[in-house]
Amino acid sequence: MSSNSILIVDDTPNNIRLLFDVLDSAGFDISVVRNGETALEKLHHIEPDLILLDVMMPGIDGFETCRRIKSNPEMRDIPIIFMTALSDTEHKVSGLQIGAIDYITKPIQVEEVLARVNVHLNLRNAQLLVQQEIIERKKTEIELRKTLASMKQMQTQLIQSEKMSALGNLVSGVAHEINNPLGFLNGSIRNVTDNVQDLFEHLKLYQQEYSSPTDTITKHAESIDLEYINEDLPQIFESMEKATNRIQNISNSLRTFSRGDIECKVRADLHEGIDSTILILKYRLKANNKRPAIEVITEYSHLPEIECFPGQLNQVFMNILANAIDALEESNKGFSFKEIEANPNKITIKTFLKDNQIKISIADNGQGMTEEVKQKIFDHLFTTKKVGKGTGLGLSIARQIIREKHDGSLEVNSDFGKGTEFVISIPV
Repeated sequence: MSSNSILIVDDTPNNIRLLFDVLDSAGFDISVVRNGETALEKLHHIEPDLILLDVMMPGIDGFETCRRIKSNPEMRDIPIIFMTALSDTEHKVSGLQIGAIDYITKPIQVEEVLARVNVHLNLRNAQLLVQQEIIERKKTEIELRKTLASMKQMQTQLIQSEKMSALGNLVSGVAHEINNPLGFLNGSIRNVTDNVQDLFEHLKLYQQEYSSPTDTITKHAESIDLEYINEDLPQIFESMEKATNRIQNISNSLRTFSRGDIECKVRADLHEGIDSTILILKYRLKANNKRPAIEVITEYSHLPEIECFPGQLNQVFMNILANAIDALEESNKGFSFKEIEANPNKITIKTFLKDNQIKISIADNGQGMTEEVKQKIFDHLFTTKKVGKGTGLGLSIARQIIREKHDGSLEVNSDFGKGTEFVISIPV
């Protein structure tokens, strides 16, 4: 039986009943309050190991309750998991930025609750054990910081890995569902095209054999513009086939990007991962009313397939390319459409072999970074974006994936006003 205690803060009786039954059956010591004010009062008398906090409540909401808890030195270390029915990413990121460690999406799923609660309680217990051991052995302040930073990094990577895995499963499932009707459409279009061609051939035979049609047939042919149909219909089917092929390419790119990583490395073509990431981000590259399209230039050398975790590398490509787009959008501020068109936004991707390493350069012609920003760009939770727009996790995790999982390096070159280049190096 677990001796961990959990405080549930929720104003919905059904949610309280479900959470209480599930967690009580799992052996946890449960306390329940129905609003933020009562929760803050109760925390002066008890110290739970974990708080499950509803976001939308009467009185002070979950965000304000979390802020007050985190501002109190006696309570700030208690881990908080938000519970929300809202699905927008900015809303959830805001919760993480004020101190929550995770979120549970409503309607509540029993397996998800137990999994997340157990993960974070295990992490908290491990963290407390490490802290106690450090105190007992009188370790230096530097050792203490390193240990705590390692725990936080492990927690961040665990959450990010879980979310990427869920996203991968979702994307892969969507791609699979697209392929079934798409296969039917492709086959049907080809069959209908052949059938229509046969009908036109048959119609030509009628026109040859009966060269003097009746007035009724002649008038009908004119009213439907038979000659135009004869020219246009095959073109329509050709356009439909191109459209389905386009959807097929997108579906294949989704499956390539979302491929799941197993415990062992597998052989993969890195160009496929880069191309699939570009295609997924294409909606952000298109022209809009504020700027022309962002041009992506690829200069690929012949690269061998390498042993790697392709899904994690795709995550790295996604983070760097998305940051490049953000940087270009930021550099466009204050310029008109015509001015941007005269100096168009570009992202250049180069791959090559050097010193028995695969090099991948991703560069933009945005405004670049100051030396101060460049020194912090890979730091945990550091971000130059506005609140709600960035978490400061992407590049930190990207470098971790390249260094720890692939024995490589991720470096940044940037001159303020001239753009930024990220260089990935992976041993062959």
